[in-house]
Amino acid sequence: MMTNEWSMQPLPEMDQDQFAQWQTLLESRTGMRVSEQRKTFLQTSVGMRMRELGLSDYQNYYDRVVEHPPGGMEWTLLVDRLTVQETSFFRHQASYDLVQRYLRQRALSGKTIEIWSVGCSTGEEPYSLAMLAQETLLDTDSYFGITATDISAPALAKARQGIYPARKVETLPAEQAAQFFTPLEKGRYQVVADLRDRVCFSQVNVLELGKTPMYGMDLIYCQNLLIYFRRWRRKEILNRLAERLAPGGLLVVGLGEVVDWSHPELEREGDAATLAFRKRVSA
Repeated sequence: MMTNEWSMQPLPEMDQDQFAQWQTLLESRTGMRVSEQRKTFLQTSVGMRMRELGLSDYQNYYDRVVEHPPGGMEWTLLVDRLTVQETSFFRHQASYDLVQRYLRQRALSGKTIEIWSVGCSTGEEPYSLAMLAQETLLDTDSYFGITATDISAPALAKARQGIYPARKVETLPAEQAAQFFTPLEKGRYQVVADLRDRVCFSQVNVLELGKTPMYGMDLIYCQNLLIYFRRWRRKEILNRLAERLAPGGLLVVGLGEVVDWSHPELEREGDAATLAFRKRVSA
């Protein structure tokens, strides 16, 4: 079948054996589990890539993906389609309110505040943290830097550009949008260079947190990521993140993403509207 003829055909149905092997591959390489409820999403994402390649058989494409290493181009393209989710600026305002209160306290030390956005996708989260930090620390002696990580290289490329459609920027207060964004053509907006320079983007697989150089972080922000992992792996990831916190540092995760995790060096912070933990300061 010619490529143009195949592109006009409906997507083939992915049987349970094929779905199971895709589940296993994705979980072994990324830790993320694709539930039965997301089978249609997986089938559509894989099928669209198959159309681009002129392939009509799931097994043929699976074999091609497996032949490529985790860092190969084909794998990178597929992971981007399967992991990048729709996000927004200042998603879950209660968590950002908690961060703002924490930054005010942390600023009293006058030291540089190190922030880590884990699973940053296309950048809305780390730029939200950067806007918040710049506004909060404006009249203090504290400086801040943000490290933002994600498994998707294409998502990180978009994040570094910091260009977003008007519908996303329009959710911000007018003064904030005017201060931190520059209008471009075609109804797009770009994060101002001064703020972009405060954020360092890097590709990181959360299964390999032990290899990352981030230590002594004052704030680790990790939301809407853990829900894609099994419960035991969520705890494993949180344990690794807890190790990277500085004494007195704050770990903020998504409300409801973990319900039965605790760490001997961390204590619950905030109220019922947020889920956060502060690292104890040793005597």
